[in-house]
Amino acid sequence: MTKSMTEGRPLTLILQFALPLLAGNLLQQTYNIIDAAIVGQILGTDALASVGASSSVQFLVLGFCIGICCGFGIPIAKSFGAGQQEEMRDLIFHAMVLTGVFAIILTAVCALLCPQILHLLSTPENIFKGAYQYLLVIFLGIPFTLLYNLLSSILRAVGDSKTPFMFLAFSTVLNIILDLFCIIVLRWGCAGAAIATITAQAVSGILCFIYIRKRIPALSLSKQNYRIKEAGIKVMLLMGVPMGLQYSITAVGSMVMQSANNGLGSVYVSGFTAGMRIKQFLMCPFDAIATAVSVFCGQNLGAGKVDRIKKGIREGICAGVLYGLFAGIIMIFAGRTLSMLFVNKSAVEVLDASAKYLRCMGFFFWSLGILNVCRMTTQGLGYSGRAVFSGMTEMIARILVSVFFVPLYGFTAICFADQSAWLSGCFYIIPVCFCSVRRISLKQK
Repeated sequence: MTKSMTEGRPLTLILQFALPLLAGNLLQQTYNIIDAAIVGQILGTDALASVGASSSVQFLVLGFCIGICCGFGIPIAKSFGAGQQEEMRDLIFHAMVLTGVFAIILTAVCALLCPQILHLLSTPENIFKGAYQYLLVIFLGIPFTLLYNLLSSILRAVGDSKTPFMFLAFSTVLNIILDLFCIIVLRWGCAGAAIATITAQAVSGILCFIYIRKRIPALSLSKQNYRIKEAGIKVMLLMGVPMGLQYSITAVGSMVMQSANNGLGSVYVSGFTAGMRIKQFLMCPFDAIATAVSVFCGQNLGAGKVDRIKKGIREGICAGVLYGLFAGIIMIFAGRTLSMLFVNKSAVEVLDASAKYLRCMGFFFWSLGILNVCRMTTQGLGYSGRAVFSGMTEMIARILVSVFFVPLYGFTAICFADQSAWLSGCFYIIPVCFCSVRRISLKQK
């Protein structure tokens, strides 16, 4: 069930690896789309605003969870590529220990600080109760988010991107059923949407765990692996924490942007929420391609094949940019129609806001193809600290737009905040990525 990416045509291997990962990412975003669609159509635009009012802080916390799990997978991929099986299993154990520690700390802190977080985001009073219920449940489900993302990261590190997708597909169907049951039958409102999402993700994580235990002997740990070693903890922390912080630092800028948008009123909160759900769904191929390139580079780094790394980066960027141009056209011309998935056609102002948000974003969507591939590759090559500064440039750009331009131009400034962040990140990470590859090449000569 494992697959080496150190032999064969890079683009073919990257796309083969990315396709199941893309399907999994799309299904994971389907969780959010289903929640928003059912909440918006059944409970109304205020409830939709409640679900979306805290999206930036969810991105901050859950992004950190996803980031550290992806970071933990990089040393595992390197050990697998080098054929060091025992070292790989030691690293898996240390990843499990650290994930458990993070699960306890993050769940406790975030659940306790829910009210303060929503006040910090300037959440309107008419949607505060629903926003609190939704966010609290999401935070209580952090251990399940970490469980699934860690196990799927381990599977991807050894070349298996299909298995996480299959379990995620099952849990997506479960999520649809639970959404309808919790919201329509039990009438649990916004909390019901969150409960359905977390339950479905818990199921996918548990299924991944059972599958690994029973079907992949190479990942089964022995007694000698169950020992905490300082070197192992250090390796995982140095790779996982910077990668988690990179996601979180980016989200800080999004939080400031969301707070500025929340201050514009519930109409713009609803429009932003609908547009954001569509944006996140269309971003999935970027994440799949970038993750595939990162794993490809990690395995080939372990095998000492620098030329393959360079070729993989170039072909990954080309694939990302081509997709970004295609998706941008969809956002420009079909944004309003797609927004009707979440908003009734009678809510004209909300639909106008969502369509404007997507239209402005569509012209610059291609830049994410460059940004994600270069950033994930830099992390996959072991320079996760450098990639953190990419997140900082994005954070600074979003904050500047939110603080200085939103008071002057209102929602129009919100519509251009992401683009300013993406372009700023590209100006930094492109030379950093290729300098990192060059440094590795010089070391091996």
